[in-house]
Amino acid sequence: MAFYIKEAAEKVNLPTHTLRYYEQEGLLPFIKRDEHGNRIFDDNDLLWLDLIVCLRKTDIPLSELRAIVELTKAGDSTASERKQILEKHKQKMMEKQRDLDNAFIKIKEKLGFYDEIEKKYNKENMPFKA
Repeated sequence: MAFYIKEAAEKVNLPTHTLRYYEQEGLLPFIKRDEHGNRIFDDNDLLWLDLIVCLRKTDIPLSELRAIVELTKAGDSTASERKQILEKHKQKMMEKQRDLDNAFIKIKEKLGFYDEIEKKYNKENMPFKA
């Protein structure tokens, strides 16, 4: 199935200018164009965009995505190198996850501390009942 940029953007939940930017950055080298120069996305393009969106949410640098694209264009013989890039990124994500887990624990502790302050304050400032 073929999609114009607006439809493709809606399907991957990105603004059209982001798709244009990704293309300018060399991340969408397989996008075809119709006779009027309009971008035509197919199902494989949407799958690729979905992967890009996923990886961008994990803060992968554009340079690493570009490297994956260039290796993909070179063919299946580069699978090991692409895998290596993703393994390295996965390690960075795991480190970040540990940092986030530690931050979550600290925030949870601080919220508990504030709960105790509120309970004490509310108890001390309750209206007197006879």
